[in-house]
Amino acid sequence: MKDILIEGKRLRLRRADISDLNYIIALEYAPENLKFIYPFDEDYHRKILESDNSEKTDVIIEELETGNAAGYFMLSGLNNEANEIEWTHVIIGKKGLGYGREAMRLLKRWSFEIKNFHRAWLDCKDYNEVALHLYESEGMIREGLLRETLLTNGVYENLVVLGILDREYFARKESGAEG
Repeated sequence: MKDILIEGKRLRLRRADISDLNYIIALEYAPENLKFIYPFDEDYHRKILESDNSEKTDVIIEELETGNAAGYFMLSGLNNEANEIEWTHVIIGKKGLGYGREAMRLLKRWSFEIKNFHRAWLDCKDYNEVALHLYESEGMIREGLLRETLLTNGVYENLVVLGILDREYFARKESGAEG
């Protein structure tokens, strides 16, 4: 049985294993996704998948009904004194079905209700309007802009840093905004 983190109405989040490596690489290097992330190579992911997952872990977003993968992300900072977690490489493979919103809600619920993190954060390229809209509509606050921090194909790109605190998550949940 795969290591399931949390289940929702249509999706589950589970730890990736070595059998997911090709899917993760294909998703990261797909042209429609590559422009929005800085991809990691196969060796990087293999080290994570073969590790004890105490600091980082790759996670598969999976459809409950079919068991098919619908996306991927990485969790980093699983064991730190600041009690904060980084969500990175959030990629939805099956777009247009609302899976991004459901996956974000599951990720927040797991981070704050199950793992009791104080803060969660991510960064996003400043021109990824779809992702920025989703993150902000899910309660994440823009905390800063890292100007010209990535060099991609000879062009410097900006990253927007967004975060959410546990008390902000629980206030949204109390108000019914977490669905």
